[in-house]
Amino acid sequence: MIVITGGAGFIGSAIACRLNRRGIDDLLIVDHLGESEKWKNLVPLRYLDYLDRSDFIEKLETNAFGNDIRAIFHLGACSSTTERNADFLMENNYRYTARIAQWQTIHRDCRFIYASSAATYGAGEQGYKDDAATLHRLRPLNMYGYSKHLFDLLARRKGWLDHMVGLKYFNVYGPNEYHKGDMRSVVNKAYPDVRDNGRIRLFKSYRRDYGDGEQVRDFIYVADAAAMTLFFLDHPEVNGIFNIGTGTARSWNDVARALFSAAGKPVNIEYVPMPESLRGKYQYHTCADLSRLREAGCTHACTPLEEAVREYVRDYLALDSRLDPEKG
Repeated sequence: MIVITGGAGFIGSAIACRLNRRGIDDLLIVDHLGESEKWKNLVPLRYLDYLDRSDFIEKLETNAFGNDIRAIFHLGACSSTTERNADFLMENNYRYTARIAQWQTIHRDCRFIYASSAATYGAGEQGYKDDAATLHRLRPLNMYGYSKHLFDLLARRKGWLDHMVGLKYFNVYGPNEYHKGDMRSVVNKAYPDVRDNGRIRLFKSYRRDYGDGEQVRDFIYVADAAAMTLFFLDHPEVNGIFNIGTGTARSWNDVARALFSAAGKPVNIEYVPMPESLRGKYQYHTCADLSRLREAGCTHACTPLEEAVREYVRDYLALDSRLDPEKG
């Protein structure tokens, strides 16, 4: 079977959906549902069983699964860039990942693909090249990014990257992110205001070299992120750390214009002050260097921003719908 931790979450459920479309249903979904609404992402999916994250790691470490696991997509983590409980992030993001990785060193027949993050690059002083040899030079701006970076460093130091894959996801957006609260994409958060009031609010810039709304990100549609992730399931000979993005930087103003167009509304952008707590931790520019990914053989062409936003609005946000393997 294939295990997907964070399988009820955003990228995890998108990968499960894509596997279902391949006719693969032998999935074990691992997550922690609590009182969130992410259980709704599971409703259309086909899978063998569900386990809470604490039950899964206990069963894994006691070898309760035997040799039944052929791949683990480890996408479960706290992804909040504003989370302040450092102990929680160290245990949930760093230590939990290390425990699975330690198990995989003994069970080499199991493919292990884990989620790192573009947040590990910090302000981008060292660029955005996914070179494991330069990991030690990166300086994340928040504790979330650091918790991800710390495992990347451990995996490199232990030599684990020779037989596993770490993926640095950039700004992923699209269906099934409804439960993510403040960590939802601006497309998701702003759509109701655009639809009902014809406006969108973006942060002002606090750097002279960037105009308001001209801060840029590498925005990647979740369908593309899932497809690029599955490349590594299909190519077990490829290992190491890789960026998952489009390789193109687009501004928040570009996103806003795409959203207004998709909603059939005239452009109306208001620029608001950025909270003081974010100003020193804000990334003004991110863009994935995809050279290593392309050299590895992944040729997937990402959906252009305007086309992806239009599909997201038309097929999901406007209908309040989720990814369904029987559709699309």
